[in-house]
Amino acid sequence: MHHDVIVIGGSYAGMAAALQLVRARRSVLVIDAGERRNRFASHSHGFLGQDGVPPGEIAANARRQLEAYPTISWLEGRAEAVTGQVDEFTVTTSDGVSHQGRRILLATGVADQLPAVQGLGERWGTAIFHCPYCHGYELRQGHIGIVGAGPMSIHQAELLTDWGDVTLLVNGAVELSLEARSTLERRGVTIEEAPIDRIEGHADVVMADGHLLRFTGLFTATRTSPSNSLAEALGCALEETPMGIQVRTDAESKTSVTGAFACGDVARAPHSVSLAVGNGAMAGAQVHRSLLWPETIAPVQSEGRAR
Repeated sequence: MHHDVIVIGGSYAGMAAALQLVRARRSVLVIDAGERRNRFASHSHGFLGQDGVPPGEIAANARRQLEAYPTISWLEGRAEAVTGQVDEFTVTTSDGVSHQGRRILLATGVADQLPAVQGLGERWGTAIFHCPYCHGYELRQGHIGIVGAGPMSIHQAELLTDWGDVTLLVNGAVELSLEARSTLERRGVTIEEAPIDRIEGHADVVMADGHLLRFTGLFTATRTSPSNSLAEALGCALEETPMGIQVRTDAESKTSVTGAFACGDVARAPHSVSLAVGNGAMAGAQVHRSLLWPETIAPVQSEGRAR
């Protein structure tokens, strides 16, 4: 079957885009590997109408609503390659089957590169977070630690003072200028210079000198990159942001490859479920417009590609 649009990634942005397209009675194939970025979190917050709902429940309900439309097809699997050109794209999945589509929408999400601190990965999404708007309120103005990861940790420490008593754990990863140090101190942030040995318990940090710091929760500013190499292999330009690498898109979600679009965390920062859904909905509408008016499909410029 030749689809109007193949959406690669069936999380929040991909499903929001697909909804616009099936409501326009376009044939859509969603290919989903089932690896939502927030799959480690027990509840999703800050998403209007779904505040406090488990993320898996939000995703499952959205999929049920999508599958009520007759022009949707859903494939649980992994896209391994995307080739071709506008109106004649081919997506090959891990089972070796090829699928054809006129447009490609990359909603593949991102991978978080976590600081190399023992015990951090096991607590990611349960006691250690990246978004204060998603998880700050539930810490009930307790003691919050920031695991240093780079320049964004300074901004994160300043921001989180509205959610609790903040300690910045520099851990050799953050360079503090006199101005930055002064700003943090004015905001009431405690600066801990000693290296971290490990994280244990709920969110207890054991420092290299042996002393223990107990926190209600921890935050860290991860660096992100596309969760797979499909966009780059297709020829889509990438760009560097303060949060990491993403696919370069314009206001219409077009990439540098004619007929290929991108949305959600892989194409926009900052990241949250709400922002992914909004961006996905807009991307779906723009993909539909490109099918109606092919003359508007000129791609975004690819100069300045970052790696």
